[in-house]
Amino acid sequence: MQISFHGAARNVTGSCHLVECGGKRILIDCGIYQGSRSLDEENSNNFGFDPASIDFLILTHAHLDHCGRIPLLTKRGFTGRILCTSATRELAKLVMLDSAHIQEEDAKYQNYKASKRKNPGKPAEPLYTTIDALNSLDFFVDIARWEKPHQLAPGISVTLYDAGHILGSACVLLDLEEEGQKRRVLFSGDLGSSGRAILPDPAPAPQVDIVVMETTYGNRQHRELSESIIELYDAINNTVSGHGNVLIPSFALERSQELLYYLREGVEQGKLPHNLRVYLDSPMAISATEIFRRHPECFDEETWQVLMSGRDPFSLPGLQFTRDTADSVALKNMEGVVIIAGSGMATGGRIRHHLRNNLWKREAAVIFVGFAAQGTLARLIIDGAEEVRILNDEIAVNAGIHTINGFSAHADQQELLAWHRQTGAKRTFLVHGEESTMQEFANLLEGTEVVLPELHSVHSL
Repeated sequence: MQISFHGAARNVTGSCHLVECGGKRILIDCGIYQGSRSLDEENSNNFGFDPASIDFLILTHAHLDHCGRIPLLTKRGFTGRILCTSATRELAKLVMLDSAHIQEEDAKYQNYKASKRKNPGKPAEPLYTTIDALNSLDFFVDIARWEKPHQLAPGISVTLYDAGHILGSACVLLDLEEEGQKRRVLFSGDLGSSGRAILPDPAPAPQVDIVVMETTYGNRQHRELSESIIELYDAINNTVSGHGNVLIPSFALERSQELLYYLREGVEQGKLPHNLRVYLDSPMAISATEIFRRHPECFDEETWQVLMSGRDPFSLPGLQFTRDTADSVALKNMEGVVIIAGSGMATGGRIRHHLRNNLWKREAAVIFVGFAAQGTLARLIIDGAEEVRILNDEIAVNAGIHTINGFSAHADQQELLAWHRQTGAKRTFLVHGEESTMQEFANLLEGTEVVLPELHSVHSL
């Protein structure tokens, strides 16, 4: 029995871990790297293993940094089964198709620029295409129930626990047996934060021998959610009253739906203007919201009560969906509106156009409500850059900048520590975090051997 780490090793993105037992090879996640150009180049490199040799892939959830290289995996020879919850399967389809479209458009643009040069060089190719993404869907199989073991092969079973991170997200327990040796290995995936809207809190962790866990916020505490909601309302009220636009770069999955939930509450409770105009300017977020509506079995009790009262948890009177590009472009002429657009780290998508049109305006505001990795546009703005380059233009940062961490879909330091104590693990692998954060979190763990694996490192179980 052994485990090797092929992503999110001393890094926040690109989750990909390989377990080998009894002649079977089981991959946990196959995510894309996000952030700097060097990480983008890492995506096209070899996986560190032969995709054709993988028997199973267990997908914890549908965020791009966990599922984004699945089409490349199947393109390079994977023919096994991909196991996940039904909500994750639906969201992963949406995410992978969107990613494929971006890959194709980027390659098209690079080739257009190259065509103007005397020596255009080798044509750029997308990491994978829409056809590759569609082909990968043939390998998905739903796991229907939480906390019920599913046998993959003799001596190998998988059990999913609700991670409370995004719709359908799971922690993955592998029960392994080889040559009389037994090991219980638990993968946290991404753990959610307790007390948030829409989803239940993460399920209690089972007792295990070994845990592989994320450390995204392993060095900090989140603000109280109630305080964050008040700050959100205040920032919106102050900005729209002065006819400025509020831009919220937001992840299409979970964060956008959570924002709609709290904006609806704010209007219903009179804490936001009844005529507040809100534009969800993200085709993927719009589609994700429709998927959320199809999976009420994933909701918490509070959201169920909203549904039972006949209200839509994700709607408010002034909400408009802008799927078409023309409608998105027209928003540059708006004043005093809230625009929620992807991506959360401002690495692409429509938010970059809105930032170019509004970031230089003193009456505007930008509200960041999620994690921003090093090297992303969001992180540059959050860290205080006075000027940033957006779509080949140098833009002054004059708008009000708000960073509200209480909406994070990730558990904070104390929640991670509490979850780890539940596992009773004697050996702990820390992944999915910046290296300095991992080191700080490692110093707080007691009664366990802590390992910070390097990329492609192999460890005996």
